Amino acid sequence: MRVNLPFLPKPPLVPVIRLQGTIGTGPRSLSDHVLAPLVERAFARGRPAALALAINSPGGSPVQSSLIAARIRRLADEKKVPVHAFVEDVAASGGYWLATAADSIWADESSILGSIGVISAGFGFPDFLARHGVERRVHTAGRSKSLADPFRPETEADVARLRGLLEPLHANFIAQVRARRGGRLDASADLFNADIWLGREAAALGLIDGIAHLKPKMIELFGPKVRLVPYGQRRSLAQRLGLSLVDTAVQAVEDRALWARFGL
Repeated sequence: MRVNLPFLPKPPLVPVIRLQGTIGTGPRSLSDHVLAPLVERAFARGRPAALALAINSPGGSPVQSSLIAARIRRLADEKKVPVHAFVEDVAASGGYWLATAADSIWADESSILGSIGVISAGFGFPDFLARHGVERRVHTAGRSKSLADPFRPETEADVARLRGLLEPLHANFIAQVRARRGGRLDASADLFNADIWLGREAAALGLIDGIAHLKPKMIELFGPKVRLVPYGQRRSLAQRLGLSLVDTAVQAVEDRALWARFGL
């Protein structure tokens, strides 16, 4: 029979939140809306000695990346709980933004990190309809409503407008990294050109704090009796039953393209 003695000290508790996948609002993505209850529960459970993030993400939505990271940071400051991020295969672009929510970032020697940049990608088919005898009719109210229309030639105005959107987003990302990593960054290195690095080089540049894996590091910091409690996303009933197959298939293609950029 197990007896709980309240006067005996409890082993340190470390909730582990898994942030696995692309970031966005799709049914399979990491989003603030989906993660909010999970993150709130992790910080509210008992008195955590720390919180660990297990990150494996090639990025995605800048807004969702910002919202998720801000929520984690806000609760960490309110509860005075240190946060450690552990990168698995990749924490790139928005995935690295999530990692910056932590006080310390650790990675494997072969982890891919960085890609501190913003991308807008698409296709152009300006001659496709004409070759097939199709006349396209578009009427807009507002001169920018057909911005970057794939069925008409790209214009200098379109490119300038898109760049005007991408550059402020990039500046926001840079500000986040500088605010969270501060003096740990190598001031002489060009860290914000969307390049990627493996673990050792990322550590030398100050993007992470060192090479470490989750369980051994938590034991090193909190002792062999540390309790690691996993928290992960729950699939909806529709996902478990295989419904919404079209949406899931489309997102799977988009996700595959993001992971493929890093050879994964």
